[in-house]
Amino acid sequence: MAVKVFPVWNEVDDFLTSSPTLQQILDFHPSESAQARLRELLTAKRERTLTPEEEAELNETQAVEMFMQRLKVRALAKLDR
Repeated sequence: MAVKVFPVWNEVDDFLTSSPTLQQILDFHPSESAQARLRELLTAKRERTLTPEEEAELNETQAVEMFMQRLKVRALAKLDR
C-alpha cells in the first residue's frame, strides 16, 4: 500500500530543503492554496462527515502545523541566545 503524501508536506519539505535561516523558519507560512484547502476541510467538517481521505488530509495538515510550531519554538530559542 502506497503512502499518500499530501501537498502541505511537499511545501514543508521543499522549504526545509532550501536551507532556511532561523528567521525564515519563524516567518514561514503555508501557501495561500494550502490555507484555502484547510479552510475547505474545516468547513466541510462542520457541515458533514468527511470522507476517509479528507479526514486523513485534515489530520496530516494538523500534524504539519504541530511540527512547524515545534520547529519555530526551537528556532526562536536559538535566536534568543
